[in-house]
Amino acid sequence: MREGPGGLEGLADALDSDLAAADAALAERFPGPAATRQPVHTLYLPAERVHAGVVPEVGAAALEAFDTHLPDTSALAGVFGDLLAGALDLEREAASLHTLVRDKLAREPVEDLRIDFEDGFTQRGVPADARDRDEDAHVDRVLADLVATRTASEQRGPDSSSLSSSTPSSAPSLPPFWGLRFGSLDPRTRRRGIRTFTRFVGGLAAGGGLHGNHASGFRPTLPKVTSVDQVRAMVRMCRELEQATGLAERTLGFEIQIETPQSICGPDGSALVARLVHAADRRCIGLHYGTYDYSAACGIAAEYQAMDHPVADHAKAVMQVAAAGTGVALSDGSTNRLPVGEADAVLPAWQLHARLVDRSLRRGFYQGWDLHPAQLVSRYVATYAFYRRSLPTAGARLSAYLGSTVDGRAGSAGYLDEPATARALADFCVRALDCGAATDAEVEELTGADRAALDRLRRPRSGRADLAAHRPAESTT
Repeated sequence: MREGPGGLEGLADALDSDLAAADAALAERFPGPAATRQPVHTLYLPAERVHAGVVPEVGAAALEAFDTHLPDTSALAGVFGDLLAGALDLEREAASLHTLVRDKLAREPVEDLRIDFEDGFTQRGVPADARDRDEDAHVDRVLADLVATRTASEQRGPDSSSLSSSTPSSAPSLPPFWGLRFGSLDPRTRRRGIRTFTRFVGGLAAGGGLHGNHASGFRPTLPKVTSVDQVRAMVRMCRELEQATGLAERTLGFEIQIETPQSICGPDGSALVARLVHAADRRCIGLHYGTYDYSAACGIAAEYQAMDHPVADHAKAVMQVAAAGTGVALSDGSTNRLPVGEADAVLPAWQLHARLVDRSLRRGFYQGWDLHPAQLVSRYVATYAFYRRSLPTAGARLSAYLGSTVDGRAGSAGYLDEPATARALADFCVRALDCGAATDAEVEELTGADRAALDRLRRPRSGRADLAAHRPAESTT
């Protein structure tokens, strides 16, 4: 075919026109990975247990468990030795893990807190005719505590969270991410769920809790989704709340909890979860897998309900494909085996939890649920070990790809990595930095790239890449 307006150029122009709508739809629906930090866990606490000082209280409980059962490097290596397999210097790496995890528990024990007004909010002993009043009272009390905590944090200033590993904070504080789980939009719980969500958001907005950085950290969770219509209903509820409270458009996003078979496979056999994501009007922050509801709904006996059961792996594989490229985060579920009691009960529970966390991380689920303060120990040990175990190789591969030098020598890792893999390597390093598994100096020494360069590499495309980018800093009022 000849060059010129009537040849190749003309054909290219015609194809640009033919594909313009498809190109725009692809960019809109699949903008690429989110720019914001993803927490490594979500701690679920029943609403009645949440108060202004709950985060430092949880941190203190986790530290007590850590110091009791992992008093030194050898104790940590003895319990979590499987996670350290392959370390060039096992003793040195165990010492690094011990220091880093203890510092994390003192400095930032909770990355994401979910205040549970759903299954975890049992209202035991509350008469049926008093339950609405009881739940309203808990909503109002939690709101008052949150507003007081926010005010206290602002008065302490931005440096108030800078703490040494030996000085855990006792001051009330909010974690970087937080929110509530309310009753589902199932007919049996719909009106109560709507009432709790609207009361909570209305109170937050009135108290200034949904402005600036606080808005980007707020993550409500919609549970037990069974249809696209429920997601659309949630979108409508968010829009009307924004209008009623004077919040800027798209201030409210939400997570979708995948804990019913109907949310994975629609009645026509299609992957319904993909439609859920795109029906959310760009408000979907994450897809969270619900281990026990989903397993039970699939007929799995209680003893075998677990994050690593085949039905769980199938559901999460479908979730992973549905979320790929959308900027929607993925979270694995929880284990209900709690590390409580004496050492002969705590240590096996930690080992089980750590194995499951490591398994999730290897499969690309970088977040999961925790149900007890002591699970934060195994969460951070497993997470930090995962990143630190692979950082030397990831750093060498990235250095070679970038053509940078380490110790004055050109990088060479024995891999021929393509751009997509290089983006994954950069994302891996950024996640390690975000959670505290590695320092800026360590990563730059290994890769030859600073944080800004890693961010550019992991997100080379421009355009809408995350929900937070669409949230104005202030309300319209």
